[in-house]
Amino acid sequence: MNNPLLDPAGLPRFSEIRPEHVGPALDTLLGEARAALERAVGPEVPPDYDALSAVLDVATERLGRAWGAVSHLEHVADTPELRAAYNANLPRVTEFYTALGADERLYAKIKAVATGPGAAALAPPRQRALANALRDFVLGGAELQGQAKARFQQIQQRCADLAQTYSEHVLDATDRWLLYVDEARLAGVPDDVREAACAAAAAEGREGARLTLRAPCYQPLMQYAHDRVLREQLHRAYATRASDLGEPALDNSAPMRELLELRAEQARLLGQASYAHLSLVPKMADSPAQVLGFLRDLARRARPHAERDLAELRDYAAAELGIADLQPWDLAYASERLKQARYSFSDQEVRQYLTEPRVLEGLLRIVETVFEVAIRPDHAPTWHPDVRFYRIERGGELLAQFYLDPYARAGKRAGAWMDDVRGRWRRPDAGLQTPVAHLVCNFTPPVAGRPALLTHDDLITLLHEFGHGLHHMLTRVDDLGVAGIAGVEWDAVELPSQFMENYGWEWDVIRRLSAHADSGQPLPRALFDKMLAAKNFQSGLQMLRQVEFALFDMRLHLEPDAPARITALADEVRDEVSVVPRAPYNRYPHAFSHIFAGGYSAGYYSYKWAEVLSADAWAAFEEAGVFDPDTGRRYRREILETGGSRPAIDNFRAFRGREPAVDALLRHQGMA
Repeated sequence: MNNPLLDPAGLPRFSEIRPEHVGPALDTLLGEARAALERAVGPEVPPDYDALSAVLDVATERLGRAWGAVSHLEHVADTPELRAAYNANLPRVTEFYTALGADERLYAKIKAVATGPGAAALAPPRQRALANALRDFVLGGAELQGQAKARFQQIQQRCADLAQTYSEHVLDATDRWLLYVDEARLAGVPDDVREAACAAAAAEGREGARLTLRAPCYQPLMQYAHDRVLREQLHRAYATRASDLGEPALDNSAPMRELLELRAEQARLLGQASYAHLSLVPKMADSPAQVLGFLRDLARRARPHAERDLAELRDYAAAELGIADLQPWDLAYASERLKQARYSFSDQEVRQYLTEPRVLEGLLRIVETVFEVAIRPDHAPTWHPDVRFYRIERGGELLAQFYLDPYARAGKRAGAWMDDVRGRWRRPDAGLQTPVAHLVCNFTPPVAGRPALLTHDDLITLLHEFGHGLHHMLTRVDDLGVAGIAGVEWDAVELPSQFMENYGWEWDVIRRLSAHADSGQPLPRALFDKMLAAKNFQSGLQMLRQVEFALFDMRLHLEPDAPARITALADEVRDEVSVVPRAPYNRYPHAFSHIFAGGYSAGYYSYKWAEVLSADAWAAFEEAGVFDPDTGRRYRREILETGGSRPAIDNFRAFRGREPAVDALLRHQGMA
């Protein structure tokens, strides 16, 4: 009873969870889950939806929540001891879920539920949950026999281990790289970034500045540092992380190749032509050919704009910056200088108005207005003093809660993400369970008593993750497998997140959530108009960059020889799509965690696919008003509240009244 991972009530006791709790908790929870499975497939539990859920879902959900807490801590508060405990137990958890998803007895019982006399009377969300479950059993190997089934389970286990190794290599390669330089070499770098780097060096008793590859340090240096040699040094270190050109012990070359080979073998065992074909079975897209056509069409439309973007950048760099041979480490720097020259503002100027406390307060008020909720601070144990906790209510009814972990720090993985703590579920054992989410970002922390300052890109990131969170938290579906983001096709799951990004480009929004760090004045309208004019600055280059990543990912999982030629394939795709200069040492696949360890394998195209949906959805708000209550209510009810309980295309049609069209996306990005 003293093990916080075994406390089934309430919220995770994050502040109390220790590495030594993990193994004993898993002993208990895996034992309970296995016992529940044996009972569920036995004669005492009839082939009935509620009866099965009361036995099996209760046990597996408890296991999932506890393991989810451990996994979350390993992502945001990594220590050698926690990592060791996580890695020691990962095989046990993977083995259980792999076996569960392929259990012939359970598959037969669920088929009996789906074909039984009561199936037609089940509510539509339950019918969809059943259909998804049957599909997932097939994808989980339930119809395999003998050696094929055993091999499939081995592949699942090994892939989980390899993905974890890949993630650890990226984190360690990022965290271990350090460079100490004279402060004078940071000319051009924003004051707070420079001060933080100098403070980090001073804390170690060293002169000058301490530089790292974490985003709050790396990105501003690449964007603002006048020292071209320093930018090249940073770019090389970043582009070779976890690769054959870095520390040998952290080289991801072998894990990547083995992962791809195992995924291809897994697809063959399930009768699919490739892992790309297998990946698309539960998605909106019909085939790899359709995805490749979609991506190449976007590339075709964007290429003339991208070529103009690059020509302008080269001309400016040569004429104004003395850079005659534009190189990869010059792109962010020259782009920022060109943007300042063309639009007379810089990201650093905007940043002074986007103080994190005001941004967050303004964002919460906007969500309250559009989605008719109330958001208030709440209390819960957390894993770090910077973490906040909130509750969402409507009419006094608790709808959901969420944690916000805003700042970068050592031991925390890079990037931004939303993850679920628990899903909405009308439990068979304890009534309604409300959803809880994690919203994780990696913003620059506050320095010397001043509030943290966000770039406009940071604001867009926060809006994006909040969109994912609202999708998870505002659901009104009571069946665990299709509530919120559960059961939503992967290539539609980015719709609500990308939809929310649009609020970052509305004047009525920006004036509500901006306040200068010194004067407290909102961002001036004249400055916002410059930002708006610059919104589609280099949109052609940005479009091609995303298409490049998505095309690489799809071909990587489609072509039989891809595992043996990952770097060569990346070069081929870049030759086909990209127009910018590339460094021969660039090994971006070695740190492309989305597709090797983040669930986006043969699915990275989802960002552009869903962006078509989100842009078209936003167009409805442009037509009616971005705070229009009727449009907000309809969007909430047809997309957010419905979640995965019906096909995503049906949700979209119910909201928009028609099929999606690409026109709004091209118009939003200045390519119509």
